[in-house]
Amino acid sequence: MGAAVEIKKGSYKLGDMAATREAYGKALAELGELDKDVVVLDADLSGSTQTKHFAKAYPDRFFNMGIAENNMMGVAAGLARAGKKPFASSFAMFAAGRAWEFVRNSIAHNHLVVRVCATHAGLTVGEDGASHQIVEDIALMRSIPEMQVLVPADAQEAYQMIYASLNFDKPTYIRLGRAKVPVLFDESYKFELGKANILSAGDAVTVVACGVMLSRANEAMLALKEKGVNVELINCASIKPLDVETLSKSVSKTSKLITIEEHNVMAGMGDAIASALLENGVNNFKLKKMGVEDKFGQSGPAMEVLDHYGLAVSDIVREINNIIK
Repeated sequence: MGAAVEIKKGSYKLGDMAATREAYGKALAELGELDKDVVVLDADLSGSTQTKHFAKAYPDRFFNMGIAENNMMGVAAGLARAGKKPFASSFAMFAAGRAWEFVRNSIAHNHLVVRVCATHAGLTVGEDGASHQIVEDIALMRSIPEMQVLVPADAQEAYQMIYASLNFDKPTYIRLGRAKVPVLFDESYKFELGKANILSAGDAVTVVACGVMLSRANEAMLALKEKGVNVELINCASIKPLDVETLSKSVSKTSKLITIEEHNVMAGMGDAIASALLENGVNNFKLKKMGVEDKFGQSGPAMEVLDHYGLAVSDIVREINNIIK
């Protein structure tokens, strides 16, 4: 692996609007200068995935594989075997869905450190509709042995996560978004693999969110705080490995858990957390999983689609009040 890479912090300010894919592109271009073994593969979507910045700066280390995601994962595996540090990118539907078997057999089964950085995940692909709105990718990727699964909540976290990925010793799936979302973390934040972060301490209910849903959960928490309801809000960017200790302490205190994700409620973050808690001896708690209720997405403006599927701030507030009652 060589010397550990220092995790650099992005120059994002609280309240800024930025997409996690933009932070990925920025960090990736910087890593190209930092480490000559970094190589990038893309499936003819470099403008959308933001790998175009790396391609422009380091054309000899950028490989446009065309619309051939399976082949891209196989080539990424070969480059990793040869000592390179590959980042393989496409839309999440194709990176996690279409190429799943190649990720499993060529990368993970061979214990190769490839960073599968998939953009345009979840419902917030928006107008691209159900064919591109993958809400099964967390389930698909966390089921692969040794595969790490990470979902940054904002651009700051995504930026740090990409830097941190050079220090990983396992294959990793990083779920990135198309839509601009509020920056929740400033330069004081530090991403750590396997660590959940408590944004607001409370004793009424534990609310755990990941990705774009963290900003909406944060809005709900602030609205309820004004009414005297203290929500313990936790950011779970590291879904695998999972911070069972932090989650167990919180749910043991509140005895109520709501998980919120831009993903199918089946086999996603919520199921991963609930299962881990039960196995860790935390079993006396109420549970509500918020996400996509076993349905496909549909075309529409990104944030309106979230609202349509019951993931509006008002929906979160309602479910928190319900579980407390």
